[in-house]
Amino acid sequence: MNALTLNIDKRLMPALNNVSDPEIPVLTVLDMGVVRSANFEEGIAIIKITPTYSGCPAMDVIASDIKKALAEEGYRAKVELVLSPAWTTDWITEKGRQALAEYGIAPPLNATADKGALLGNEKLVKCTNCGSKNTSVVSQFGSTPCKALFQCNNCKEPFDYFKCLK
Repeated sequence: MNALTLNIDKRLMPALNNVSDPEIPVLTVLDMGVVRSANFEEGIAIIKITPTYSGCPAMDVIASDIKKALAEEGYRAKVELVLSPAWTTDWITEKGRQALAEYGIAPPLNATADKGALLGNEKLVKCTNCGSKNTSVVSQFGSTPCKALFQCNNCKEPFDYFKCLK
């Protein structure tokens, strides 16, 4: 589901697969789609990352965690922030979407469905506990700016929904 073709040196994949998103620890930075490229230039690993939204506080932690993971593999690394193109939830991998649901966060819908669900006009967001789409918006703002709080009308459990960002 990654919308962009990634340019990642396969030697760097194991280390990058060990770096989790600090806000959603079940997702790696690769699953989240924030790593745009990872290659070597003059013996230094150059990792380009894109924030999930402007001013995302997790980016400094992610950059530090990437450098640490690569250092543990014996690589010197430089992490660069890339703002264009802007990150989109389309970049979350299918593996990442499954991990979100298993963790209790409903993965993002497409932009049109997202608006209908967040405005309470359509019941499209699947409960991560029982699988029902008989869910309601509790708050358009959840534990982080990229999430909304929903509740299942069947099992009554609350859960986060990862908003669609385009």
